[in-house]
Amino acid sequence: MRRALIKFKPGVPRQVHLLLAASLWSIIGIFLMIRGMSWLATTEKLWLIIPAMIAGSLKSLFILDNSAIKGVYRLLALADGTCLGAVYSIKTWLLVLIMIGSGIILRHSSLPKELLGSVYMTIGWALFFSSRHAWQAWRSLSSQQKKQ
Repeated sequence: MRRALIKFKPGVPRQVHLLLAASLWSIIGIFLMIRGMSWLATTEKLWLIIPAMIAGSLKSLFILDNSAIKGVYRLLALADGTCLGAVYSIKTWLLVLIMIGSGIILRHSSLPKELLGSVYMTIGWALFFSSRHAWQAWRSLSSQQKKQ
């Protein structure tokens, strides 16, 4: 039975895991920034983008970079053929669900749009900026494989 199921496992090389991790952090970051900018635009307070990006840069450098780097090392330690879902650990997948739930709660709260826009911009920029670690690892692994 197990052998029959293994052929359906979406096993991929480490390079694909790195590409997926980098893409997810980047795409989610861009999505959050666009949503945040749209809320700031409706309140005519686009100037809040600047402090949000400064706060996001600090969050990236002092908090998210550590997680991103640990994630890259974890992915590099995987064997080729590991399931695509292993791009994140179970603990991280649970954190993702909590963050999605928090986003839904925030979106439906009565908080002012300029505050929501600033929070979304901050988080989005931090995710996008920290994605650079996975992109660098992906490029490095890709160039190593081309040389072989």
